[in-house]
Amino acid sequence: MSETTTVPAFRVTSGFWKNLPQMSVDEFPGTKGYIDDVHPNPEGCPMASGYFRLEPTEAPLDYAYEYDEMKVVLDGEFRLENLDTGQVEIARAYDAIFFPKGSRIRFTTPEGALAFYVGLRSFAP
Repeated sequence: MSETTTVPAFRVTSGFWKNLPQMSVDEFPGTKGYIDDVHPNPEGCPMASGYFRLEPTEAPLDYAYEYDEMKVVLDGEFRLENLDTGQVEIARAYDAIFFPKGSRIRFTTPEGALAFYVGLRSFAP
């Protein structure tokens, strides 16, 4: 006879990416970045996941990662620049990105982009 293990139910969230709140205009002036966690630390898990959308603007979005994060670009393209090393990469639909803790990244986009992220953190973005 096999043992039965009780685990929490898995979750499916649909359409969440359609209505993301805008990032703080005080913290990120002149940018049109939108972000929200879909699953912030579910069941006490040390990870949070959600969606990030960036619209084209003249002002870039500079973000300092205080945690490790992975993103998958779902639509569009991001131009990514490491502000400390000068590394520049273009990430397009279906590309996977890893940002190590401590990275300072400048995000820009020519026509808009949407990504799904998973971060090793327990605080809101």
